[in-house]
Amino acid sequence: MVSRTDRSPVANWWWTIDRWFLAAFLTLMGLGVVLSFAASPAVAERIGLSSFHFVTRQIIFMVPAVVVMIGISFLTPRQVRRVALLMLVGALAMMVMTLFFGMEVKGSRRWLHIFGVSVQPSEYLKPAFVVICAWLFHEHARQPEIPGNLFAMLLLGLVMSLLVAQPDLGQTMLVLGTWGAMFFIAGMPWLWIAVLGAVGAGGAFLAYTVFPHVSERIDRFLTGEGDTYQVDMSLEALSRGGWFGRGPGEGTVKRILPDSHTDFVFAVAGEEFGIILCFIILGLFAFVVLRGLAKARREEDDFTRYAVSGLVILFGFQSIINMAVNVRLMPAKGMTLPFISYGGSSLIAMAISMGFVLALTRRRPEKRRPVTYAPPAGSEALAG
Repeated sequence: MVSRTDRSPVANWWWTIDRWFLAAFLTLMGLGVVLSFAASPAVAERIGLSSFHFVTRQIIFMVPAVVVMIGISFLTPRQVRRVALLMLVGALAMMVMTLFFGMEVKGSRRWLHIFGVSVQPSEYLKPAFVVICAWLFHEHARQPEIPGNLFAMLLLGLVMSLLVAQPDLGQTMLVLGTWGAMFFIAGMPWLWIAVLGAVGAGGAFLAYTVFPHVSERIDRFLTGEGDTYQVDMSLEALSRGGWFGRGPGEGTVKRILPDSHTDFVFAVAGEEFGIILCFIILGLFAFVVLRGLAKARREEDDFTRYAVSGLVILFGFQSIINMAVNVRLMPAKGMTLPFISYGGSSLIAMAISMGFVLALTRRRPEKRRPVTYAPPAGSEALAG
């Protein structure tokens, strides 16, 4: 037990951290390990690996993720900006390298091999991009002569160009949606809302006409024709699970669901543990987003308000996209479920994102104004 009289850095961290956030993040990580046991053995056996290959790796990735998240939560807002800037520069450099030296999987180049480890630079780019854009919006609000909004737009264009070049249109839409929400919170004029809406619609139409895999996915979603195997199996898994599930290890549909440990882990949760667990997972994501927005609303510092809002909106959008695909409310996308889907880059990058949230929402002593003593009325006469 940490005493309130203890003035050590750890004690100060414990009494200033948002422990509800911390509990929610650790709970989601724990659910990720549990669902990895449920979803990944069948996939591992199908591709010739040991049954618990992905489970072991998920646990191995989770340890540094927890360490990184807690370590980052000790930072001050200024240190958060510095770390984010270094991350942004490094991630942009790796994104460029990915286009030339990355592994090509299904026509896309999204991964780099670094010292035998596969890294997806776009995952690390997202939290850094959000924090730096928040800083640019803050600088423009503080000093309108600084073209912070213009620089944020240019940065958005650079990031989207690199994502489209891979191509990774799911992440592109996620980044654009998050940036638009942050710009709105920062006081975007209605004219810009119309312009960005038109740009988004135009970009979606262009993607539909230029990229065959995009048009195929959208057509399959709208018509139900073509290869809808994974989504159909996902709905079947959720249907068989019912309210309370078939029990741990008793799922059958997961054995024939190709991406059951990544994109469709939510369906496995429904089959083995029931719709009740799905609602709990949904509730945890909603809790993080709503609490983050509520805390951001009470912040006086513009940078903190924009950064916290952007990070939890990014977290929420990614969660919604994954779960919506699982229940066929959106066309299929390769989007992981934060903290739950298998993937080292996704897990550690999301831990960095939520470490930023923990750092920025810590309670800090208010800067008190000096109090001047005003003698009570009539005291001069009494003194005389």
